[in-house]
Amino acid sequence: MQIQQCFDQSLLNKYNTSGPRYTSYPTALEFNTQFDHQMLQQAIKVSKNRRLSLYLHIPFCHSLCYYCGCNKVVTRHRHKADIYLDYLEQEIKAQAPLFKDYTVDQIHLGGGTPSFLTTSQLTRLTDLLKAQFSLSSDAEMGIEIDPREVALSLPAALRKMGFNRISIGVQDIDDTVQKAINRVQSTEFIEQFVAQAKAAGFRSVNVDLIYGLPHQNEQTFSRTIDKMIAIDVDRISLFSYAHLPSRFAAQRKLKDEWLPNANEKFGLMRLAMEKFTDAGYELIGMDHFAKPNDELAIAQQNGQLHRNFQGYTTQGNCDLLGLGVSAISAIGDSFSQNIKELKPYYQQVEQLGHAQEKGIALSQDDVIRGYVIKQLMCNLFVDKRQVEQLFSIKFDQYFANDLPLLDCFIADGLLENNVNNINVHQKARLLIRTISMSFDAYMKRHINQQRFSRVI
Repeated sequence: MQIQQCFDQSLLNKYNTSGPRYTSYPTALEFNTQFDHQMLQQAIKVSKNRRLSLYLHIPFCHSLCYYCGCNKVVTRHRHKADIYLDYLEQEIKAQAPLFKDYTVDQIHLGGGTPSFLTTSQLTRLTDLLKAQFSLSSDAEMGIEIDPREVALSLPAALRKMGFNRISIGVQDIDDTVQKAINRVQSTEFIEQFVAQAKAAGFRSVNVDLIYGLPHQNEQTFSRTIDKMIAIDVDRISLFSYAHLPSRFAAQRKLKDEWLPNANEKFGLMRLAMEKFTDAGYELIGMDHFAKPNDELAIAQQNGQLHRNFQGYTTQGNCDLLGLGVSAISAIGDSFSQNIKELKPYYQQVEQLGHAQEKGIALSQDDVIRGYVIKQLMCNLFVDKRQVEQLFSIKFDQYFANDLPLLDCFIADGLLENNVNNINVHQKARLLIRTISMSFDAYMKRHINQQRFSRVI
């Protein structure tokens, strides 16, 4: 695709509203405490899937990054991770029997900082998972890495445990930016670490970058982008910094005048998109990039890209079990989430064997709308006849109140609503969240509430 066609400034300004990222539909705002663990067990029984993805949340970080909005516990005491693993083991052993007829195709460790764990702690955890669940022979195992507190020997150790995908939090390599966000790290070490991961045989190496951080400008961010291209990573996740100091106390350390203004931030995004695509990476969805031979790129080309709480993925036929504090599960036609605070998590796991706090059982309408939104978010295309066959509906009749909301996008040449399909043009890719909101039955109650980040 010609990436330049995505950057009609007048259209982007017109439609740059706040909205969900649609890692689920309904979003987590709709989760409620009426959805209990018994309802989750029923969802497991009736789910049509028998493939499983495991997400494990490791909340610990060695130091506080001021931009971060993740669920984390900042500490230098590694023994706290041993305590956490004790309770996580209880949760795993209680939940695993519910999935005895599932095969695990994917394991992902996120956080926080999973690399906070020592090699022995990581070995303990992976051995536990392999003992409690049935893993497929080619299971995808991924882990997120903070490059400030690890050794160059870590990739080889992780490969021995079975990890084959690795994601490195880089964010930005500029010294001034790093000092402002309290995340000073060595670019030379990151380069060496990527080389070690490739030498160890990792299937994919990903880096995370953030645009919109304090003191970023096109000159400095260009150097960050060029370095990631030079070290030849397989995937890039490009995230927009959401400055919400009223919600995240650490962000109050970042002064508003340090931040790029809206036009400057847009320029940073455009710069990254142009440079990565010019270097041969495929734009995946809204904000990921992958080499053309990467599984994500192939899935997008084949219309098989999937989206869940970890972002874009190829694992579309898996239920998702979240383990650990704040982790989210997607089982059959349900979503659920664990307790977000550490001490209550420990107490409930000890008392009940699970940490589930809230969730939602999806209605048939939720399932239908979620499917349509996923097709838009992943493939920029909805096959109406396919939706009709899957759900025994008449598409235009079912969405009679929603389709008129597309008229403004049609008038601006952003999409076509035909008899058989909805086809979103490539130039509307950056606005796909806004377009998807047309099918969101919950959005009306959130209008005029600052509950979501800007779409750009």
